[in-house]
Amino acid sequence: MRARLSILAFLALVAAGAAIAGLSIAAPTGPQLLAQRNSNAIPVDVELVLAVDVSYSMDPEEQQLQREGYIAALTSTEFLKALREGGHGKIALIYFEWAGMHHRHIIVPWRVIDGPESADGFAADIARAPYSRASRTSVSGALLFGAALFDGSGYRGIRRVIDVSGDGVNNNGPLVDITRDEVLAKGITINGLPIMWKQPSSATMDIGELDVYFEDCVIGGPGAFVIPIKNREQFKEAIRTKLVLEIATLTPQSRVIPVQAKTPRVSCSIGERIWRDRWGN
Repeated sequence: MRARLSILAFLALVAAGAAIAGLSIAAPTGPQLLAQRNSNAIPVDVELVLAVDVSYSMDPEEQQLQREGYIAALTSTEFLKALREGGHGKIALIYFEWAGMHHRHIIVPWRVIDGPESADGFAADIARAPYSRASRTSVSGALLFGAALFDGSGYRGIRRVIDVSGDGVNNNGPLVDITRDEVLAKGITINGLPIMWKQPSSATMDIGELDVYFEDCVIGGPGAFVIPIKNREQFKEAIRTKLVLEIATLTPQSRVIPVQAKTPRVSCSIGERIWRDRWGN
C-alpha cells in the first residue's frame, strides 16, 4: 500500500538520510537509469513535469494559490539547497496546465534550473502567464501529455517525474488507472497533490476521499507520494516540500501497485460514473 506523505516527512528524510516513513532507500534502477537515451541530451538530476489543474472546479482563488505556491517553492532556500546537493546540481523543469482531454497548455517550456537566477526566471514566467479555465477533468489526459513531453525534452535525467495537482477525479479521457500503469511502464514516477480544502459538492462532482483516490489510482513508481492539501495555509509549505522531495537524490523503494494486483479503496472510475449519473453520457 502506498504511504501518504505528510508535510513533516521531509524533515524525517533529511534527519534519517535513509528512510521516508519507515521505507528503505534505494538508488533508482532499471528504466529509471536513462543512460541509453540520446547521448547529446544534457544530463540533469531530474526531469520534472509540473501538471497543474485548471478545470472549472478550481476557483480563481485556488488557481492563484497554486501559482503562488509554485513561485514561492522554486525560489525558496530549501529548494535551492536541494538543487545544489544533486549530482549535477541542476534539473530540467516544465510547467503546463490541464483540464479536459483537449485542454493542455504549456505555460513554461523545458528549462534548466541550476541556481537562483534560473529559478527566479522560471517563477517569473509562471507569474506573468494569463489565467485560464476549462471544462471537464482528465487526469489521464494530463498523464499522457506529461509522459510525451519527456521524449523531446533534450535532457537526460537520472529520474523522470510527473507531478500532478488537482481537486477532482478523472471524468474525461481514458481510465486513469490503466493510463497510470502505461506511464509507469515507461520508467516515469507520478506524484500527487490533491487539493481538498473545500467540502465535497455535487455541483462540482467532488469526492471526500480524493487523497485515497490519488494514492490508489493516480500515483506510482519509485518514491511516489501524495501530499494532500486540506487548508489554505498549507498550500505553499506543501508545494515546497513536494518539490524538494522530488529533486532529492535519495528515493524510497518502489511501492507500485499495478491495476490488476489490488482492489482500490475508492473506485478508479468513480469520476466517470458520477458524470454519467448526472449527464447521461
